[in-house]
Amino acid sequence: TVAAGVTVARCSPGGGAAGSRLPSPPRYLLCASGDFVKMYSVGTEETLRVMGGHGDLVTGIQLNPHNHMQLYSSSLDGTIKLWDFMDGIPIKTFAVGAKLLALYALASSEDSVFVVIPKSGERDTFQLVSVKLTKAAGQDLEAKELSVVLDGVDVSPKHTAFGREGEYVASVKEVNLQVYFFKQKQLNRFSVSAIKTKSGNNHFTCIACHPTEDCIATGHADGKIRLWRNFYHKKEYTFSTLHWHHDTVKDLAFSVEGDSLLSGGVESVLVLWHNESDCQKDFLPRLGSAIEYISMSSDGTLCCTLHTDNRITIINSNLRFSKSIQGLIKSTDIKTGLVVDPRTKALVLNGEPGHLQFYCLQSDQQLFSLDIVQRQYIHQAGLNQSDLVKVAFSSQGKWLATVEEREEVTDPELQLKLWFYDEETQSFKLNTRINTPHEDHITDLCFRDVDETEDDSLILVTAGRDCVFKVWVMVEDTDPEAQQSVSWSCDFVGSYHNYQATNCCFSEDGSLLAVSFEETVTVWDSITWELKCTFCHPPGKIRNICFGRLTCSKYLIGATDYGFLCCWNLLSCALEWSAHLNILVLQPDPLSEHIAAVSWLSKESSLFVFKPNEPRPIYIQRNLCKEKIQLAAFVPRDEPETIASEKYLWLRRSQLFFLTDTQELMTLSTKSLEERLTPSSKQLAVEESLPVTPFSLLLGKHRRQQSQEDIDLGKLALHNKHERDSPAVKELLHTPAHVLPSASFLCPIFINSLLISKENESAEEVADEVEMESEKTEGDSDEERDVTEMEQEDTSPVELLGEMTCKLSKSQEKELRKIRKMDYSWISAF
Repeated sequence: TVAAGVTVARCSPGGGAAGSRLPSPPRYLLCASGDFVKMYSVGTEETLRVMGGHGDLVTGIQLNPHNHMQLYSSSLDGTIKLWDFMDGIPIKTFAVGAKLLALYALASSEDSVFVVIPKSGERDTFQLVSVKLTKAAGQDLEAKELSVVLDGVDVSPKHTAFGREGEYVASVKEVNLQVYFFKQKQLNRFSVSAIKTKSGNNHFTCIACHPTEDCIATGHADGKIRLWRNFYHKKEYTFSTLHWHHDTVKDLAFSVEGDSLLSGGVESVLVLWHNESDCQKDFLPRLGSAIEYISMSSDGTLCCTLHTDNRITIINSNLRFSKSIQGLIKSTDIKTGLVVDPRTKALVLNGEPGHLQFYCLQSDQQLFSLDIVQRQYIHQAGLNQSDLVKVAFSSQGKWLATVEEREEVTDPELQLKLWFYDEETQSFKLNTRINTPHEDHITDLCFRDVDETEDDSLILVTAGRDCVFKVWVMVEDTDPEAQQSVSWSCDFVGSYHNYQATNCCFSEDGSLLAVSFEETVTVWDSITWELKCTFCHPPGKIRNICFGRLTCSKYLIGATDYGFLCCWNLLSCALEWSAHLNILVLQPDPLSEHIAAVSWLSKESSLFVFKPNEPRPIYIQRNLCKEKIQLAAFVPRDEPETIASEKYLWLRRSQLFFLTDTQELMTLSTKSLEERLTPSSKQLAVEESLPVTPFSLLLGKHRRQQSQEDIDLGKLALHNKHERDSPAVKELLHTPAHVLPSASFLCPIFINSLLISKENESAEEVADEVEMESEKTEGDSDEERDVTEMEQEDTSPVELLGEMTCKLSKSQEKELRKIRKMDYSWISAF
């Protein structure tokens, strides 16, 4: 039973702005993600661990230079944490006090790290300071001893870098470069021309320092890379220019040896510059989206790139693609809303331009992406291109309806597509494409599917700004060349006083359809399409409507833009109750009577959970978050949770997720932080006695049967016992298949676990020789003791039946031992 309390948790999927780190050897990838630090497996791409403890956004992570099994992290909450990332536990927490915006750790600084903090008393001014980390005992310590290194630095961690093993630090901001030498305590400042050119301006965008030489690489907004040398002198400095990028250089990174330089930008191409030469360069193109950050592993074998679509790409040192870890793609505008796929329980929403992403909440990774628009997207501002705007699933996930549109001033280009889930290919296939289903934008769509096995009950309704709603049904396809037997066509068109149709939804039993027309809600019979009743009180355009479910199915709920939440009784056709709330999101739970409503007032979002038959909410969460919540979705749980408090029973069968206007995915959780952050793989490893894979279940059943047969036949099967107890076999059977390394890696370990030690074999052979030469029992007492124990185990079932066993002579025992060493396993085939 969980504690009686609910916390708001950021899901923060995918990589964060603080970049990624690859330990040496690079088996794991560490990544800052929201309030957490995540650890991924480089080999399997699985999320191995999520480390939580910071109270705000994590802004930087750095491996401890003196212990590569430890990690430093900084946060806006003003703390630096030292982690043992293999165990996922914080070793120490250092309270600095000020907001920490970037973090740097050097091998030359044994007891200190460097952070970027706001300058006190000045707005939008930041400093690079050294923080002394005390070695005092205890876990929570204060680190108030700060030393200012540089003033006027940029807030971005990409704008400051340390060079030549920490001998100097360089920082860029706008058109200025400043270099500080620690030993000489000398500060040199340089600047470039601020004149704009056709390709852009000269503003600095990123910086990287050579690991062993006096060389600084800077990226610029015009796509150029400058290599600075001789910067010990203020006037005699020199720089050379590398130019390939046509737009802003987003990040730079030197290789571990410093013989090559990596650069990335909006072109989605990773460029490898050899020997700092403009003529010698290699490319890794088509990486999917703009590169934001580049990070090298400490041994130089791998590098990783973080992209604007919230994806991490792992690349080999020879510039070959290795792995990809895709988080939740953060689109600029989620037009589809948050939809749940009934088949996989994945969140479905806009992904890449023209694509629908299926995001798994359990594994924190994208399941797959479905290309809806099926056109090449051109990354250029000002172009009107087709985009995905609406999506709906049938109740079992068998059918998918999508709407795409291209924004045109005079005549919007619309397409309605119906997709059928193919069990053989395990993917959606396009069934019907309808051009211009409405004369104006489609505002909403929904399925009616009381019994999805019957095609007659499956209906799709679309509502549009052209003042009508349309009913689409499946008909038999008469085209002899058609690949499918059914297609979709319009069956009915409804309207109300020439008002724009804005929302639509079906009742739980599918008998009624509610369609909102601006300030009026209309209710229609879904069989005869007869208008049954209308509701228009209180005034205001209808934002959202939904029917009650289960015991509350006689109610219809609506929210208006005038700040009213209304509940109408469908039996009496009257207003049951209303509340003065500015509701932005109205989301019913598909598995209960509960409805979640999110309001926005005084720059904070609040949550109200209620049943339509009770005007008083059963749960209120004021100040849910400071961001405006735009979308919400109830996701059914695999198994209902046991919750002690009646106040939180509405979370028992479904989990509520929110998406804010800043693209933060959040949820309400009844679990503690440690329970929530423990990955499934770790929990499964603890429960060693449980067979956690289908193969293990099947093999366990087979082994129980074989064990029973062995007892009946009186066989010993020592090798089976050894195999069963082997750690290699346990790990093989108790690890999910998608997480296992390659077979070539597992095979030698598995074979070695089956081999019997040579020392044991020789000892047994010596014992046998002694027995053959002499009748004395003292020389092989250990072996005979083992045999006696085995005999007792074998005869115990017989002795339980009350039968007496005869004592064997020495010669009989020797003959019996010889027989036991022979292999009779071939008999089992008969």
